[in-house]
Amino acid sequence: MTSTDIPASGRALIVVDVQPTFCEGGELAVEGGNAVAEAVALFAAEHRSAYDLVVTTQDWHVDPGHHFATPPEVPDFVDTWPPHGLAGTPNAELHPALAGLVPDASVRKGEYQAAYSGFEGVDGEGRSLAQILQEAGVSSVDVVGIAESHCVLATALDAHALGLATRVLTDLTVPVSAELGAAARTQLAAAGVGLARSREI
Repeated sequence: MTSTDIPASGRALIVVDVQPTFCEGGELAVEGGNAVAEAVALFAAEHRSAYDLVVTTQDWHVDPGHHFATPPEVPDFVDTWPPHGLAGTPNAELHPALAGLVPDASVRKGEYQAAYSGFEGVDGEGRSLAQILQEAGVSSVDVVGIAESHCVLATALDAHALGLATRVLTDLTVPVSAELGAAARTQLAAAGVGLARSREI
């Protein structure tokens, strides 16, 4: 099966961490984040009928311990980061560009620990992302969002590890840096995750 041949039945779109906190002007800004938010919103609006389920994920930190640098001015940007995705703040909400997107489920992660993968989060009913997808009969997923080199990477790898046919839409995500993005795509391809541009599907 190629990256563009994932079956349509039981398909979900996972929108990873498209939040102002990760876009220009946010606490942990990724260059190109706002443009990705707009592109994801347009794609989701135009292709909503192609998916049986749309799920959003959000960093939603209360006290994630060593995930936040102490003091916050000296993160190493590998294991420790400036405070971001602070639960209850406007920048932790979904990006305003997604205002027209009504997801079937929303998952929040990282309240009291570091959490990169959407599969580490739960929805308002306490259901994990894996449980949500299983209950909906999902067998394949497309993953988009921020950042390609971190939370998109971790979410896609976990989806693949669960046996889901997984594809990352590379024009609907953005890495922290070009080098980290290239490394992420190499890792994804080596694991068997499909890589495709949205217009190819």
